[in-house]
Amino acid sequence: MATTTVPAPTGRRRRTPLARREARWAYLFLAPWIVGFLIFNAGPMIASAWLSLTEYDAINAPRYTGLDNYRELMADPMVARSLGNTVYYTLLHVPLVMAISLGLALLLKRVGRLQGFFRTVFYLPVMTPAVAVGILFLLLLNTQDGLINRGLALVGIDGPSWTTDPDWVMPGIVLMGLWSLGSTVIIYLAALQNVPRDLYEAASIDGAGGWARFRHVTLPMISGALFFTLIVNTISSLQMFTEVYTMYFGNRQTQGSFNSDAASFYVIHLFQEAFQFLHMGFASAMAWLLFVIILIITLVQVKLGNRFVYYEGDQP
Repeated sequence: MATTTVPAPTGRRRRTPLARREARWAYLFLAPWIVGFLIFNAGPMIASAWLSLTEYDAINAPRYTGLDNYRELMADPMVARSLGNTVYYTLLHVPLVMAISLGLALLLKRVGRLQGFFRTVFYLPVMTPAVAVGILFLLLLNTQDGLINRGLALVGIDGPSWTTDPDWVMPGIVLMGLWSLGSTVIIYLAALQNVPRDLYEAASIDGAGGWARFRHVTLPMISGALFFTLIVNTISSLQMFTEVYTMYFGNRQTQGSFNSDAASFYVIHLFQEAFQFLHMGFASAMAWLLFVIILIITLVQVKLGNRFVYYEGDQP
């Protein structure tokens, strides 16, 4: 019986004219993003990396200094202080936002017909400009006339000096950070609505109570949303700038009324070094340090998160 020998492929398969035409159209549609990325992202990052190795004041030509900026960075106590404030804020802000947002999302799920209205109400603060949020909370946290201290006075509590007492500046900033938790609420609500009811019914038949259903059904099924908001809120907290700068550094009334170190965040100190003192090279080194810190934290979160996050495509 005769056998047919199939010739082995001699090289890469050539694409058809249709495939080449589709590839050209794909590159054409991608071109605006690629050009924008090269001009507004990759280009400035490369320039910043070079400037971090120079002494540059935005007036005179950059002078190469090697790693001097990074050595100075590690020895600067203000950098350590501002980075410590930023990490402290992140450790307070992220868990609070996630816990409160999850509680509100669970309540919204039970509202019924008014869910759309309350969903809009919770999300509207996210649309408020950051400068307006800073001004708003500067008024709300005012020691004498602030609405928050007036409310505390109604129940017999003497409100603290939120904007002048160094021990209360950070709690006030954390409180302000809760203003924009609406986006996290919406994400959690969408995740909760995608949890199959069959799982709750099966758990109830097995005798699971409310807490057991929440722990063994709800949390695993929304773990992807929890993981996403953990990463996003962590990155956002480490880059906190506009609201705090508006409250404490862009306002003449508060600039001299307290120790500014208490509200000095890393990006604020970076901004001051770059545009107030014109230490562009040093500020570029600070920016790259923050980039590395965020990158490491995100990689650790991703590595650990893979152990606890449930994906529907995973095989049992």
